[in-house]
Amino acid sequence: MKTMNSRIDPSRMGARELRDEIAAERLTVAAAAHACLARIAEREPAIGAWAHLDPGKVLAAAGALDATTRRGPLHGVPIGVKDLIDTVDLPTEYGSPIYRGHRPGADAAAVALARAAGALVLGKTVTTEFAASHPGKTANPYDPARTPGGSSSGSAAAVADHMAPLAFGTQTAGSVIRPAAFCGIVGFKPSFGAIPRAGTKLLADSLDTVGVMARGVDDVALFSAVLSGRPELNRPGAAAAAPTIGVCLTLPGAASPSDATLRLIEAAARRVEARGATLRPLQLPAGFERLIEAHKTVMAYEAASALAYERLFHRAALSPALAASLDDGAAIDPARYDAAREDAKRIGATVAIAMAGLDAVLAPAALDEAPLGLGATGDPVFCRPWTLLLLPCLTLPAGLGPHDMPIGAQLVAGLRCDARLLAIARFVEAALS
Repeated sequence: MKTMNSRIDPSRMGARELRDEIAAERLTVAAAAHACLARIAEREPAIGAWAHLDPGKVLAAAGALDATTRRGPLHGVPIGVKDLIDTVDLPTEYGSPIYRGHRPGADAAAVALARAAGALVLGKTVTTEFAASHPGKTANPYDPARTPGGSSSGSAAAVADHMAPLAFGTQTAGSVIRPAAFCGIVGFKPSFGAIPRAGTKLLADSLDTVGVMARGVDDVALFSAVLSGRPELNRPGAAAAAPTIGVCLTLPGAASPSDATLRLIEAAARRVEARGATLRPLQLPAGFERLIEAHKTVMAYEAASALAYERLFHRAALSPALAASLDDGAAIDPARYDAAREDAKRIGATVAIAMAGLDAVLAPAALDEAPLGLGATGDPVFCRPWTLLLLPCLTLPAGLGPHDMPIGAQLVAGLRCDARLLAIARFVEAALS
């Protein structure tokens, strides 16, 4: 008979610890589900992280998992699914009234892989409208008067507020990294295409990447390994030995980060260096500043195509900001779009040369702490170039700013160097802890 250890609060546990407690029969999946649902009931009125939640369905699924043998590396671990990603048993509305009550005929590939590994889907987390800029109802758990970031706002808030140990995000500009940084958790955007996108509502086909969020690096590594089918990502505790890290405090063409952000990233660099890393300033190549505008062009042009149905036949149900943005994208000349992509390829090749000899780059995840107000989600400028270049990125907490809000340190590695990036992230996490 499985019994819950009364000294453990499952809602405070990470994914690995929860899974191991369940495997050791010190905890039931049902008890873990009850704990997460209790936390949601307590905090959801203030935070608004969830778009769809069916507690009865969750508890029934938890009971079924308890009645079966261990199914996989996520057996019994509760997860949140961004409401941009299809689920067969819950509505998927993409943050838009156009799809109110929409029920997909199948799970998205990433959700199917998570369920096959034994994960327990708690519910759908809030997304901005079609993962663009118009925010949903979610507030930042550190200060509900401030944005949690976007577009993966509900996922970041749910993980940060101990409603779920793992959650899905997606990134087109900075939609995994920025909300994770604003909410003080770990967000991982792997190399483009590492996690399957089938069943995910796309905003920009050449940019959109499925990512993951957790409260620690080892947990995002576990989740990512399952979803990508790459076991080399899941090496718990395997930190890189004395990595060489390039430091990039500002980006040409972008506003400068706040003084608080610069101080915390510089302090993080010193602590990493004290632990044995070699630090070098990253010399960004000429033309790097064009990547920011190139990203905006590619994203706008592709979004107008991806949301053509919504733009042409349901315009009245779109937010005015998104409708205007899609009109702007539709007006972009295809030659301009092609030129932006070609320019990105050329500059990307020179960026790869600049990063040669570096294991990763350390940079701010965002310009500052989460801004006040819920009407916008913050500026993704410190994510745009890396996303356009399809590189793996990860953010982890660097400390608190002057308003006691989290500030994130972003790590960026070369294309398909995801396992190496996660090892370096463990190294940095240990240095900052």
